[in-house]
Amino acid sequence: MLLTLLNIVMPVFVVTAVGYAFGRRQARLPQMDFVNHANVMVFCPALVFSALLENPVDLLHAWPLVAGGVLLIVLPGIVLALIPSPGVARNAFLVPGMFRNTGNIGIPLMMLAYGKDLLGDIVILFVLSNLLHFSLGLFLLSRSVGRWMWLKNPNVWAAVLGVLFASHQDLVPQFLRTSLDLLGQIAIPLMLFSLGVRLSQDRITDAMPALRINLVYLAAGAVCLPLVVWLLPLSPEWTRMLALSALLPPAVLNYLLCEQYKVQPRTVASVVLMGNLMSVAIIPLVVWLTLIWI
Repeated sequence: MLLTLLNIVMPVFVVTAVGYAFGRRQARLPQMDFVNHANVMVFCPALVFSALLENPVDLLHAWPLVAGGVLLIVLPGIVLALIPSPGVARNAFLVPGMFRNTGNIGIPLMMLAYGKDLLGDIVILFVLSNLLHFSLGLFLLSRSVGRWMWLKNPNVWAAVLGVLFASHQDLVPQFLRTSLDLLGQIAIPLMLFSLGVRLSQDRITDAMPALRINLVYLAAGAVCLPLVVWLLPLSPEWTRMLALSALLPPAVLNYLLCEQYKVQPRTVASVVLMGNLMSVAIIPLVVWLTLIWI
């Protein structure tokens, strides 16, 4: 079991560590903005479309997964809203606790842990998180600006097209499918590599507050998870995916958005960095528990 667990989680950490080492060894600060922008705007949408085309998802059948993905973002937000924010602005406390790293870490980890045949379902969780991050998340951060930005997110439209064309694959030329598949294959390793580079540039300025905040986030996810599992008719595979997604570290995108909207970006950067460092110990434990208990 230990060897199986290592085979699942180590590739994720190794690729991230390579990015971290590469970023640390550069004489000048790595400029990853263009690469990350290309990943979000080109490679990830190609992955989303290809995954849904090759792994069709019946949304009517998969409604419990969709509902579970939404609830495990909204319910922890409600729980966090009911407790005092520990020395940080309310929106800077809520958003990182709601939106977990379902992209950089979640997609490759779930594929390795639970099987590539579930890629369509895994992508659904990623797209849901993305959609809510760029709508509800931006609304919480900006209050009035950018609440419709999710309509400009190509991952959302790639998901719509992927679902529509899944039952009419003959309408998509083979050369186009192959091209999009090649582009999509870039997304996952680039996500992990870029995460490592980003971590190499940031520093934890307030370690103890960041640690406490991340423990609160994990507690909120752990409290809400049983309720979601009890409410919805989830398959064992969906339950494993939702359990892991609820306990992933905060998404790096939280820091980027907080920086854009001037919502305590340095504090959020420390929280995100601490959460990702803690995941080195937490993720193997969660994967192990989901594999033996569910």
